[in-house]
Amino acid sequence: MGKRKVLSEAELKELVLPEAGEILGRVIKLLGSDHILVKCVDGKTRLCRIRGKLKRKIWVRDNDVVLTAPWDFKSDEKADIVWRYTLAQVDWLKNNKYLPEDF
Repeated sequence: MGKRKVLSEAELKELVLPEAGEILGRVIKLLGSDHILVKCVDGKTRLCRIRGKLKRKIWVRDNDVVLTAPWDFKSDEKADIVWRYTLAQVDWLKNNKYLPEDF
């Protein structure tokens, strides 16, 4: 059994915008085993996990802006991380009013 291929950050070039039921947030703390504490735009702090599809593609660090999808149950407490934005994409989101300026 071989290693899983870690894909490069070049795949983050496309811009994924929040759809219905998705919320932007900022990473507060990495908790280990793909669990992350995220402060969302709606003012709630959620325990998030990185989806299996993105585990090897995206490396999440403190203060990164991420797109989260709250769970159907316990939606105020838990969510999945759908996407991580680069710095240029965060500037674009702020300029187009998707993200508050003080966030």
